Amino acid sequence: MTDPSPMETAAAADVPTELTDGYHLVVDALKMNDVDTIYGVVGIPITDLARLAQAQGIRYVGFRHESNAGHAAAIAGYLNKKPGVALTVSAPGFLNGLVALANATTNCFPMVQISGSSERHLVDLKQGDYEEMDQLTAAQPFVKAAYRVSRVEDIGRGIARALRTAISGRPGGVYLDIPAAVLGAIMDKEAGARTLSRLVDPAPRQLPAPEAVDRAIELLAGAERPLVVLGKGAAYAQADAKIRAFIESTGIPYVPMSMAKGLLPDDHPQSAATARSLALKKADVVMLVGARLNWLLGHGEAPQWNSDAKFIQVDIEPKEMDSNQPIAAPLVGDIESVLDVLAERTKPGQIATPAAWRDELTARSAQNVAKMAKRLEADPHPMQFMGALKAVRDVVHEHPETYIVNEGANALDIARNVIDMHVPRHRLDSGTWGVMGIGMGYAIAAAVESGAPVVAIEGDSAFGFSGIEIETICRYKLPVVTVIMNNGGVYRGDDVNPYDDAPSPTTLMSAARHDLLIEAFGGKGYRATTPAEVTAALTEALASGGPALIDCVIDPSAGTESGHISHLNPKGITVGNITPAKK
Repeated sequence: MTDPSPMETAAAADVPTELTDGYHLVVDALKMNDVDTIYGVVGIPITDLARLAQAQGIRYVGFRHESNAGHAAAIAGYLNKKPGVALTVSAPGFLNGLVALANATTNCFPMVQISGSSERHLVDLKQGDYEEMDQLTAAQPFVKAAYRVSRVEDIGRGIARALRTAISGRPGGVYLDIPAAVLGAIMDKEAGARTLSRLVDPAPRQLPAPEAVDRAIELLAGAERPLVVLGKGAAYAQADAKIRAFIESTGIPYVPMSMAKGLLPDDHPQSAATARSLALKKADVVMLVGARLNWLLGHGEAPQWNSDAKFIQVDIEPKEMDSNQPIAAPLVGDIESVLDVLAERTKPGQIATPAAWRDELTARSAQNVAKMAKRLEADPHPMQFMGALKAVRDVVHEHPETYIVNEGANALDIARNVIDMHVPRHRLDSGTWGVMGIGMGYAIAAAVESGAPVVAIEGDSAFGFSGIEIETICRYKLPVVTVIMNNGGVYRGDDVNPYDDAPSPTTLMSAARHDLLIEAFGGKGYRATTPAEVTAALTEALASGGPALIDCVIDPSAGTESGHISHLNPKGITVGNITPAKK
């Protein structure tokens, strides 16, 4: 074979090479790893990235605020058991998204936030670039991991690493920083394609040690008053049938945390949700499944818990063990694998719950249900939380496919007690941080990801954190009905400023017409002052399948300071003993 002639070499050099750039490589890498939806807010330098993603078949949902887009991505990750993706601009936009990313990490939701950023050489020398910020450093304390792509040929690796980190082990939020120069960088298309990769087994099974399982079985077998606590991690695992089989085969009563409601129906005979206080106080062996002994469970401490209780904990993160109480039987592994090994190693009849314990909880449940029924039957005027939420409950029962999103103080606490769930992963709420502002983001993602109707039950204060996203709901014509518990206050609307005529710190506008807000964007607004009007409005709204908002006018005196967690307020000099200063 002879070498090519100089003329042939020159001719080959004139053949144009097909090129690609950072934008295309990001989209190609996401598509290769089955990312089909991006939630975000566009601007410099990522507008063309969103356009290209949409043109290449990735669904792009554009928000009005990055925090809300981030919350949407986070709950999409929870619902789908794969990382949700949020896209933001640099600096302030990145920081807005970081709120949701930190919340996702705290709640163990798999999420990746991709943000454009300013030029590294200018940021590092602090030369005052457009939206200059060292975003990688800012993100690191609040997320599971943070990475930066500094070369266009590393985009595929960066995307793959971010997605794997978000989903593997204990899920969480991952930040991926891509400077503008990298997005715009150009390289050979064929060479660029070789830099991309598809993840292989990003969330592998993690089986518990057999001796650890035997230790847990022995504890449960010897328990007089066993209890299972199901957390949202159990719902995330999507091991619904195996969880139900374990509960029913052992006869152990269970208490679901709020986002675990529906894993088994709330009216299941083994549910101790309506006897929760008694169950926690008297249980002698407690098995935590995807739940943590954090503040939501009183850190496992007496007097809320039996001081002699022994804990079994199922968690994929070894460092979680002993974080609040000694764990007598740690079961480190993914929930489905732990349940599989438990089923394999438990002998028939080895774990059996004493009838006296179940009967005691059943009797207490019956008492509490009867008390609640009396409260729900009352129909005072003006309307109270109970009456409005009972109306919502009764309508939703006719539509079991409906997702419930819930946030607020009293709106959250009372709705959690009133609206029972029968389908897993259909109750989405403020979670571990108790953060406000998740409402519209969660509602939009639930509708986008499922296509099912969504009812977002919002306190009027909580709604204000993300209320502008009703425009997003209308723009995308989503089947979301927002129900606002409007008592004109952050907790209640009757607080008074003793100094002058300005509103008190907790006072909102009592005459607010939230129903008119959605009409400005083409949705349907309703104003309800009685439970019957709530029923009629919600029935019509769900039947329409479109965006709607119901402004439920609640008694301004209804509600409790900080809802069910008023005990967390520090006790100093009481307001009643403070003398207003003279003008």
